[in-house]
Amino acid sequence: MSTAVVVEAPGEHRLVPHEPRDPAPGEALVRVHAAGICGSDREVYQGNRPEGYVRYPLTPGHEWSGTVERVGAGVPQSLTGRRVVGEGFRNCQVCDRCHAGETTLCAAGYEETGFTQPGAMAATLTLPARLLHVLPDDADLSAAALLEPAACVAAAALKANAVPGERVAVVGTGTLGMFAVQFLRAASPAELLVVGTRGDREALSRRFGATGFRTKDGPLPGDFDVVIETAGSADAARTAASLLRRGGRLVLTGIPAPGADGLDPTDLVVRQLEVHTVFGAPPDAWAHTVRVFAAGLLDPLPLVTHELPLARFPEAIELVGSGDPEVGKVLLRP
Repeated sequence: MSTAVVVEAPGEHRLVPHEPRDPAPGEALVRVHAAGICGSDREVYQGNRPEGYVRYPLTPGHEWSGTVERVGAGVPQSLTGRRVVGEGFRNCQVCDRCHAGETTLCAAGYEETGFTQPGAMAATLTLPARLLHVLPDDADLSAAALLEPAACVAAAALKANAVPGERVAVVGTGTLGMFAVQFLRAASPAELLVVGTRGDREALSRRFGATGFRTKDGPLPGDFDVVIETAGSADAARTAASLLRRGGRLVLTGIPAPGADGLDPTDLVVRQLEVHTVFGAPPDAWAHTVRVFAAGLLDPLPLVTHELPLARFPEAIELVGSGDPEVGKVLLRP
């Protein structure tokens, strides 16, 4: 029997029978191959996701890959059988922000797969077909399950707009940080520094293209053109800003807990730093990610350390928050 995870309320979940929902006009039914777990899924389970950004009861799962089984009226039948990933934000398509391509800022309010709409920790997922991105026929679907976090980093890379020959840096050595390294490497930088808290991440950072590695408790340079911050720790933004030359470009993606050290506005103005932020991934970032992945320039698979059956959801949540250096990306397989 097919099953799904349902988080009834913070700290309460059930494994329930799952009945696929037939696709309505404009929708597609996807057979889920794998769903990734990230810190925001742990927030959903623990109950500390910000108000308005979760709706219980809920089937989580916003990072996923799968194969289209059926499509509704108005959707090309040629989509059936294709390997796909999908955008999470359920944007209205008609507001000014949506027309500008900024779907993560939709004026109609926040709706996202796995947070306010049913997610992929189930045998199937039914969603608007317009959100799907088709993968190559030979795509590794376990690797593709990580393309959602990769797309968020792609949004940061596009805002950073690094050009060949610039000196670039990444703060953070988790999944997002390793994706940032890969996207920045593709821009042919003169130097690519990674700054983290764990020295054991140096080998993987260099494997993905870093030319240098330092831990943030040591001396750090201050003359980089571009820095992407992915750590989300209390002092990560300040660390990232300190790496920049005057006039440098900073993109923040991490969401620290309340009370984090903020950026110094005097420093921002005097050094004329250009600061961007990213929350989620709009369509152009998704398209960029799929192109880079299809071209073989993005390698998510080394980041996966655990693949567990759906029934081991609580164990997977604990692994993600364990702090164990041997735990990377955890996937659930329906």
